[in-house]
Amino acid sequence: MKILAGIEMMRPVNGFMGWLTVVIGYLNTRDVTDAFSVPGHIFWFGMVYIFIVGAGMIINDIYDYRIDLVNRPDRPIPRGDVSLGEAKTLFGIVLGLGLLLAFFHGVATDMVVVNMTFTATFGLVGWLYAAYGKKSGFAGNILVSLSFTMGLIYGALINGLQIPGYIVYFFLTSFFLLMAREIIKGCEDVEGDRTESVNTLAILMGTRKSALIAACFSFLAMVFFVLPVFAPIINPGGFILVMIPGVAVVGYASLLAIKPGLQKKDFTHISRLQKAGAYLGLVAILVASFDWSGIFR
Repeated sequence: MKILAGIEMMRPVNGFMGWLTVVIGYLNTRDVTDAFSVPGHIFWFGMVYIFIVGAGMIINDIYDYRIDLVNRPDRPIPRGDVSLGEAKTLFGIVLGLGLLLAFFHGVATDMVVVNMTFTATFGLVGWLYAAYGKKSGFAGNILVSLSFTMGLIYGALINGLQIPGYIVYFFLTSFFLLMAREIIKGCEDVEGDRTESVNTLAILMGTRKSALIAACFSFLAMVFFVLPVFAPIINPGGFILVMIPGVAVVGYASLLAIKPGLQKKDFTHISRLQKAGAYLGLVAILVASFDWSGIFR
């Protein structure tokens, strides 16, 4: 197995985005910094989340091997850089490291139960999606969208069991945008999914109707993205500055999605725009946790 190919399978960028959701949930709900410093929390969040998300990405590639031969032949397993056996071993190692780090962080912060429950649940969701969820279509879209947004709730729970309303807005923004992107990806991958009997909306309803549904989810994401402006977030001015271009990008992707006669390359373009919108959304929500007197409160 090529080491770089193994790292590629973990999708470090996806792990980084997942880590940001936890950090954002934590930073936006903190009142004081305890003995276990903010940088300390962020380091542990990053390591745990990158490994847990990485394990989910690896198991997804294992189950999607045949589909990727058609849709993604450039991925490590189809192109021969990683064998199925090596991928399964890598999955066990990466998941084990994630759970171990979560345990150590839980011991250091007296949060063993919360940490282990969250990471074990996240690992289980990743496996369920790869094994059963993807072929179930819409239910699979819900699973993968939840798996990448529940970090916001987890980060907030670290500071207390009461979840502020704006954290719910952040959660729904991320959830609906991810739902939209998953549906568009189903339109993009319809050829390979059909050969493996994956019941995506694009297979069941056609790409035209599916793209319209995706546009509706994008609209909901934009609505909830704006609502935190009216909530007591730490830095509303900075949030607005990044939120506006984020809404613009997602809005543009939605306009493209409702056009008739879209082809695979069009769905690929829309998916990339949605991903850019998701990045801007994470940056905006992260900026919302900063004040003007310093990086951290």
